[in-house]
Amino acid sequence: MQGSTPIRAPTWVSSRRLFEQTLSDLHKCNNLNQLKQIHALIYRHNLHQDPFVVPKLVAAFSLCRQMVLAVRVFNQVQKPNVHLYNTVIRAHILNSQPSLAFETFFEMQNFGVSPDNFTYPFLLKACAGQSSLFLVRMIHSHIEKYGFKSDIFVPNCLIDSYSKCGILGVKAAKKLFNVMEEKDVVSWNSMIGGLVKAGKLREARLLFDEMPERDSVSWNTTLDGYVKAGELNAAYELFGKMPNRNVVSWSTMISGYSKAGDMEMAKMLFDKMPIKNMVTWTIIISGYAEKGFTKEAVSLYDEMEEAGLPPDDGTIISILAACAESGLLGLGKKVHGSIERSRYKCSINVCNALIDMYAKCGRLNKAFKVFSQMRKRDLVSWNAMIHGLAMHGRGEKALKLFSEMKQDGLAPDKVTFVGVLCACAHGGFIDEGIHYFYSMERDYGVVPEIEHYGCMIDLLGRGGLLEEAFGLVHNMPIEPNVIIWGALLGACRKHNAVELAEDVLVQLIKLEPTNAGNLSMLSNIYAAAGDWCGVANARLKMKNMGGQKPSGASLIELDEEVHEFTVVDTSHPKSDRIYQMIGGLNLHLKQVGYVPKAVR
Repeated sequence: MQGSTPIRAPTWVSSRRLFEQTLSDLHKCNNLNQLKQIHALIYRHNLHQDPFVVPKLVAAFSLCRQMVLAVRVFNQVQKPNVHLYNTVIRAHILNSQPSLAFETFFEMQNFGVSPDNFTYPFLLKACAGQSSLFLVRMIHSHIEKYGFKSDIFVPNCLIDSYSKCGILGVKAAKKLFNVMEEKDVVSWNSMIGGLVKAGKLREARLLFDEMPERDSVSWNTTLDGYVKAGELNAAYELFGKMPNRNVVSWSTMISGYSKAGDMEMAKMLFDKMPIKNMVTWTIIISGYAEKGFTKEAVSLYDEMEEAGLPPDDGTIISILAACAESGLLGLGKKVHGSIERSRYKCSINVCNALIDMYAKCGRLNKAFKVFSQMRKRDLVSWNAMIHGLAMHGRGEKALKLFSEMKQDGLAPDKVTFVGVLCACAHGGFIDEGIHYFYSMERDYGVVPEIEHYGCMIDLLGRGGLLEEAFGLVHNMPIEPNVIIWGALLGACRKHNAVELAEDVLVQLIKLEPTNAGNLSMLSNIYAAAGDWCGVANARLKMKNMGGQKPSGASLIELDEEVHEFTVVDTSHPKSDRIYQMIGGLNLHLKQVGYVPKAVR
């Protein structure tokens, strides 16, 4: 008897099933070349009008950031239904085209297609900020008119959108929340989140206490509100009451204590945390790095690597940013070494963070090496390098790099010009600085902001062009702030311009009536000019003000630890030995005949 041969499915059946499977997952496709091939097959099978296929094709082109192709597909459909319109509206919003989303919405109504309960939530995603309040109100009136408020998903989205529109929006959200007949946990969470964002923490807590049922979002939103408001005692009390703490809860608390400078409490919570993820490790390491605790930060970084958690872009960038902020070169170099050892593929953002860290820590050669080795640079890369050179007095090289950047086809932005003007100020390139300042808006469409005016005042002041600096201040389209007047006062001090300094001080006292530092600088200007009567008057005013000039701080990194010193500071554990050394140096200076000049 002959054995039976297994029946094989025809090839056309397998191909068809494969094509059907491809179509069902089409909306997830993010490979443009593959998507264009599928698009051609859809045409071949005459499915370009199919109400099931076309929305998926539009969504896929949207995912590939090809909105021109997505709209072309949409326009070929003779009678689009509400589902297809919703897909196009959502695609425009996901591709940051809110005006086109609303245009599609109005077109839909003109063609007699009524919106459904998905249309409005998509439109609401395009509304954020105080300027969007009018749009949210308009959508709200449509929802009331068409009777979609009974679908709880729709009013929940309204509450969330109102809450993003400032204080007035939060008031409107609260009004809507109060009249809702049915509320779920999302309704309560959205309202609490809105109140927290608006700084209405007391109202948020009252609502939290009234909640019939809470989930982890309810607890974490309220907890985050306390932490961001700096109310860590209240946060800790709430944290203690939480029935279930997740990674977000622990991370929120650790972040709060780290930002407050209480690293002991942050570390205690970190050690107690049952399961740690990369975010938590990043928070605690960055916290120690920002405060200059090199040994602790390095030790934790080593622990993280030993735990088998290789850092990702977010971790590396956060830690490097903390190193840049505190000047903690040791940890920054360790992170860089770890990247090189593991052959980590550095993104542009990681390279930019390395440039910024090395530049701010004064290692320009290292920063420039990273910059030079980058295969592809964006505007942030150039800005970081230009700023680094400018900050360390390498103005000529910074300006040369600026020219190279333009030759590379990149248009400067407002950040670039802060670096360029700073380079001119520190390098004494007055004419070049004036040229670049006036070319900003004329040649590049960059409107000068307060920072650019501050750089110009500094540039003119350093060059002794005080009258021109005053003229610029008085002709500014922006109200000058304390930084502008402070830069001008510094210029007056440098050039002993007593009368102008007195005029500047009048403005500074209006803005900062309790800042004794301004009077202290004026006193120094009088002293330099030999006006001891003026010195006495300035000192008397300081005494009557009851304020004291904040002491300047000096920081040095030694043996992988950052040490901070201020005038008459005894907080350092080795302060006795430090003052003993200073006393010895003073004695030695007297012995060699050094006589200090008049105190300024």
